[in-house]
Amino acid sequence: MTPLTIITIIVVYFGILIAISQFVSKKDSSNNAFFSANKNAKWYLVAFGMIGTALSGVTFISVPGEVGSPGGEQFKYFQFVLGNAVGFILTATVLLPLYYKFNLISIYTYIEKKLGFYSYRSAALIFLLSRTIGSAFRLYLVVIVLQRYVFDYYGIPFFATVLIALLLIYAYTYKGGLKTIIITDTLQTFFLVSSVIFTIFFICHSLDLGIVEAFDTVKNSNYSKIFFWEDFISNRYNFFKQFIGGIFVTLAMVGLDQDLMQKNLSCKNIKEAQKNMYSFTVIFVIINLFFLGVGALLYIYANKLGIDIPLDTITGKPRTDLLFPEIAFHHFSIIPAIIFLLGLTAATFATTDSALTALTTSFCIDFLNMDKQKENPANVLKRKWVHFGFSFLMFLTIILFNALNNASVVSMIFKIASYTYGPLLGLFGFAIFFKNRTIKDKLVPYICLASPFITLWLSNKSEKIFNGYVFDNELILINGTLTVILLFVISKKSKLVSAQQD
Repeated sequence: MTPLTIITIIVVYFGILIAISQFVSKKDSSNNAFFSANKNAKWYLVAFGMIGTALSGVTFISVPGEVGSPGGEQFKYFQFVLGNAVGFILTATVLLPLYYKFNLISIYTYIEKKLGFYSYRSAALIFLLSRTIGSAFRLYLVVIVLQRYVFDYYGIPFFATVLIALLLIYAYTYKGGLKTIIITDTLQTFFLVSSVIFTIFFICHSLDLGIVEAFDTVKNSNYSKIFFWEDFISNRYNFFKQFIGGIFVTLAMVGLDQDLMQKNLSCKNIKEAQKNMYSFTVIFVIINLFFLGVGALLYIYANKLGIDIPLDTITGKPRTDLLFPEIAFHHFSIIPAIIFLLGLTAATFATTDSALTALTTSFCIDFLNMDKQKENPANVLKRKWVHFGFSFLMFLTIILFNALNNASVVSMIFKIASYTYGPLLGLFGFAIFFKNRTIKDKLVPYICLASPFITLWLSNKSEKIFNGYVFDNELILINGTLTVILLFVISKKSKLVSAQQD
C-alpha cells in the first residue's frame, strides 16, 4: 500500500468524523452537551464506544507484538485482562452508585465533599497530569508508526505529523465534546473490532487455515501459554501479580479516571450506566483475546515467510510492536492493509479525542467552576479555548518525548505518570472507608507527591529489601495503600462521631 493511499484513507476517515461532529453539534454545542451529553446517552452506544477509548493504538500494535517477544510473554496479558474484568465490575457496583448519588459531572468533586478543597484539587491535578502524559505518550508511539511508513516518504517533519493529527482531533471535538464522541467512538470501535476480526481471517487465509485449524495451530504453538503460576517472588508474569494488578489498575485508571467515567455519567440513570459497564466488560475481554490470537498468528505468519521483527531506529534492537504494521503495510494485500490502517487509526484517535474532552471537562469544572455558573456564550468560548489549550499542551508533550530521543527515558516518564494514579486510589479509598475521620486537608498535596516517589524507590530496591521479590502491576496497590496510611496519620476521628460515642 503506497503512502498516497494511506493519506487518502486518513483524509476520508476524518472527513466522516468531522461531518458527524458538525451534524451533532449543530443541534446543541452547549457546555452541558460537551461535559455530559445532556445526561441522555444510550447505554449500548456508550458501552460499545468505550472499547475504542479503552484500547489505544498502543494496545492495537503492542499486545499482538508482545505475544512473541524475547521475554516469553505469550498470552500472559490475558491474566491482567481477567483482573481488568473484576475491576470493571467493582467500578460498576461500588463507584458508579457514589457518582450518581451526588449527580457528579467531574468525579473529583466527590473528594471535595468528603475530604476538603486541597484534596479535591490534588485529585483533579493528578488526573490532568497523568492523562496528559499518558495520552500524549500513546499518540506519540502511533505517530511514530505513521511517520515511519507514510510521512517520511514525503519528507514531512515529525512535528507537522503530530500537529496534523491533533488538529484533526480538535476539529471534530471542540464543539460537541462528549455528545459528539459517543457517536464517533461508536463508529471508531466498529472499525477497530472489524479490523481485528478481518486480520484473523486474512492471516488464516494466507496460511490455508480454517477457523478450527487456526485455533488448534495457535493452541499448539509456542505463543499460547496464558497462566504463569510459577515463582511468585521473582517472576513478573506470575498470575497473582498480573490479576491483582489488573483489578487495581482498572479501579484507579478507569473507575477514578474522568475520561472513561465521563461517558458512564452521560447515561440517564445508574441502572443504564451499570448495564453499560457489564456489557463493556464482556466485549473488552473477548476483543483482547482476539488481539492475543492475532499476535500468535502474526508470528506464525512471519516465521513461515521469513519476516524479521523490525529494528528500533534509535537502539537498533527488535521492536515487537512494529511487527503488525510491518506485515500489514509491506506483506498484506491492499484490502487487509486498509483494514489494519482503519483499526489502528480508530484505536488511536478514539483514545485521544476522549482524553482531550475529559481534560477540558475536568479543568472547566474543577478549576474554573463552570458547573456552578449559568450557561452563556462567554463560558462556551472559554471552554473552547481550554480545549485548544490542552490540544497544544499535548502537542508540546509529544515533541518533548521525541526530543528526548531515548526510549528508556520516555518509558520511565510514562511509568511515573501511571504511578500517580496510586494517590487517586488512596484518596478515594480513604474517603469511602474512613468516613468517620477528618484529615489535615492542606497536607494532602504533599502526601500525593511523596507516595509515588516512595513507591518508585520500593520498586527499584524490592529485590534487596524483599528477598528477591519483583514488583509489576501490583505496584499501584502498594502506592494506594501507602497513600491511605499517610492520610490516616494526618487524620483524626471527627468531632461529630466522638460526640455521638460520648
